[in-house]
Amino acid sequence: MDREGLMNRDVKVRSLVFDNKHELGEAAARQAAETMSRAIAGRGRARILAATGASQFEFLDALTKRRDVDWSKVEMFHLDEYIGLGPDHPASFRRYLRERLIGPTGIQRYHLLEGEKDPAEVCRRVGAEIKAEPIDCAFVGIGENGHLAFNDPPADFTTQEAYMVVRLDEACRRQQVGEGWFASIDEVPKEAITISIRQILDAREIVCVVPDARKADAVKKCLTGPVSPLAPASILQTHPNTTVYLDTASAALL
Repeated sequence: MDREGLMNRDVKVRSLVFDNKHELGEAAARQAAETMSRAIAGRGRARILAATGASQFEFLDALTKRRDVDWSKVEMFHLDEYIGLGPDHPASFRRYLRERLIGPTGIQRYHLLEGEKDPAEVCRRVGAEIKAEPIDCAFVGIGENGHLAFNDPPADFTTQEAYMVVRLDEACRRQQVGEGWFASIDEVPKEAITISIRQILDAREIVCVVPDARKADAVKKCLTGPVSPLAPASILQTHPNTTVYLDTASAALL
């Protein structure tokens, strides 16, 4: 059972709370599938922006099991990738997407960020491709430090570049260790390619999936506090078509 609008009038984004992350994932997948299907019916294809990370497991599992999306007509971009990490590394977001989205659905059109190649060239090339047409639906999460993609605080809210190189802060890198992607913080790359805040906001619709108690503080700051680069995901308050999916643990401080 979901609770819309939450119990706190200070929440500034449309938010739904579910009893657990599995129900959350099913509901978010339903909205994502409906959005993609509408785009396909209207224009013949859908363009999506896909998030990665442990918080997206249940959502992507539910989404890839749906049979109401014609995945042959879906084009995919993704949020970010570590610089210097090969595509077969366990923490590679390209590997994650191949295993959890591309492989299960058979998507044929996708644009992966090659973190081991020239970062400036990757940003330029994939940036040109994503700007060619609007993104119909962006799947995002919120980091423990409030980051949106790898836009750590203080985030750049103004750049018009689609992708850029950023230096990851310690809180972000520790989150990657905590989620089990790396054995120690020394193994976590210090730089990454990330999609920009403005490019995320250019999506027609945003589905933000944020389960788990470890996200509760960031959820509170980003959904009830002021819009600030110090809480990067707070910028979602300015997007007219965003839905945030929470479980009781991540919504505990609201």
